[in-house]
Amino acid sequence: MQNNDKENTENTDKDLKYFAKVHSYESFGTVDGPGIRFVLFLQGCNLKCKYCHNRDTWDINSGNYVSLEEIETKVLKYKNYICPRGGVTVTGGEPLLQVKFLIELFKRLKNHGIHTCIDTAGMVAITDDIKELMKYTDLVLLDIKHIDPEKCKKLVGLSNKLELNFAKFLSDSGISMWIRQVYIPGFTDDENDLLKLKEFILSLKTVKKFEFLPYHSMGKFKWEKLGLNYELSDVKEPSNEEINNAYKIMGQL
Repeated sequence: MQNNDKENTENTDKDLKYFAKVHSYESFGTVDGPGIRFVLFLQGCNLKCKYCHNRDTWDINSGNYVSLEEIETKVLKYKNYICPRGGVTVTGGEPLLQVKFLIELFKRLKNHGIHTCIDTAGMVAITDDIKELMKYTDLVLLDIKHIDPEKCKKLVGLSNKLELNFAKFLSDSGISMWIRQVYIPGFTDDENDLLKLKEFILSLKTVKKFEFLPYHSMGKFKWEKLGLNYELSDVKEPSNEEINNAYKIMGQL
């Protein structure tokens, strides 16, 4: 019985390396890192963001298993378009839930001279697999959900402890990152919170860019299609003036 269990574990590890649960693809992404990018959306998320515009990516049991070879082939079809200024961005869901697959994918992409990027909330422990993946990662788009741990928990289901630790890990490891935060009126717009966020970002050594992502409700229909209640129905999208004022509070980062 023990031998069978060991064999099953080895087979599972092998599958996790060479197959991924995929939600969708975008072949001409322009907002998910530098240049034109091939964007891979992985299935599964460990957060419960009230404003999520990809609600259908949460369930890890949904989506389709796709092989490493198939994804590599898809990317290479677009290499002439995405290189040298662009590359590949993996997002989700939360892509780091499928870290073993990402290690193998990014190894191959680097062999092809392709820029690699991960769009993540960083709400994971710093495991040996995460450390290995970062050896092949050129850029991390880190979405800091909220600088206040309790407000963060109310907004996305978890406190910010793991993601702030993840940011420090990236900084200490010399890995470039863009910090992003969704600007939601009534949730992430408090001036004191923004000043704390600024202070935290200034403590990091490898932040290349900071940007607000203005809240929008374009993903609301996905919640409704799934028969779920969208709690932020009454929240208005921020004005340009509100966003500009927020940038003024953050100053030059």
